[in-house]
Amino acid sequence: MLSLEDLRVATLVRNPHLATSISDAGWSALRSTLEYKAAGAGKQVVVVAPAYTSQDCSACGERVRKSLSLRTHICPSCGFIADRDHNAAMNILRAGQTRRGAAA
Repeated sequence: MLSLEDLRVATLVRNPHLATSISDAGWSALRSTLEYKAAGAGKQVVVVAPAYTSQDCSACGERVRKSLSLRTHICPSCGFIADRDHNAAMNILRAGQTRRGAAA
């Protein structure tokens, strides 16, 4: 199983600071390719809501608000420290597993 954020790429490219990076990354094409390859391998792609994936602590669930420029997640509640993207990935995986379990 693969878990991805259900990003609204069309909305994201409206931000002039992020538009070039997002368009260059080809996020929509990546998702389409992953879904195609997963189907061919008998796997499933689960998309989850992107809200707060990098702000919620993957260890305890506490919401730790931070700006996009802050790249390290530090939870004042439980003391968990991780790269912002790693923390988000763990939240996305957990949400995908939960969603897959609900659909089964």
